[in-house]
Amino acid sequence: MKLTNRLLEIANLITSRKIADIGTDHGYIPTYLLENNKIDFAILSDVNKGPLENARKEIRNKKLENKVNLRLGSGIDILEPFEVDEIIIAGMGGILISDIIENKKEVVKSAKKLILQPMQAQFELRKYLLNNNFEIIDEILVKEDFRIYEIIVAKYTEDKKEIVDEIYYEVGEKLIEKKDVLLNEFIDKKIYSYNNILNKIKDNDKMKEKVINIKNNIYKLQKLKIEV
Repeated sequence: MKLTNRLLEIANLITSRKIADIGTDHGYIPTYLLENNKIDFAILSDVNKGPLENARKEIRNKKLENKVNLRLGSGIDILEPFEVDEIIIAGMGGILISDIIENKKEVVKSAKKLILQPMQAQFELRKYLLNNNFEIIDEILVKEDFRIYEIIVAKYTEDKKEIVDEIYYEVGEKLIEKKDVLLNEFIDKKIYSYNNILNKIKDNDKMKEKVINIKNNIYKLQKLKIEV
């Protein structure tokens, strides 16, 4: 099985033998991991019957039924503490991912790590994690077609990290530390998006504070790019 760049990067972050793939859709990631003997067991879950049946067919075709457990349900409500070592939550919005984690925090506390791939609201997800005793241990940017995806690896910790500037909710500190090869392009896209917003905002007193905030963010992003 050949995975897309995004799914392959997620799969490559798995280092334990028992995983859960939340919102599994066709079950491509766990299938790939099982076929390549990178894991021993996977729990696949989805909130909808259709995607779960797609995953069931994929698993059956690969003759992997004895190595998986398929569960219909919302988020990580279908898991118990210590059932798996690592949890994948990919292809959802950052706010939804935050809600999923918050709804059954005892499960994520027991996991060695979470591999999260938000499709939007990445700022909100980082803010939630860093303000709720999660450590972001790694971040990766991956390009697929014309889009750059963000993958966040986190784990629960008793130590709360202080964020010195909210710009690091927008661009993860790990991406800057490791000088991710896509970071400059990623920052350029953010600056371009902010400039588009500025061009559409009417110049009046009501929008003055918003314009100042956007220009401040552009300045900070440009500084991050220079540092890389």
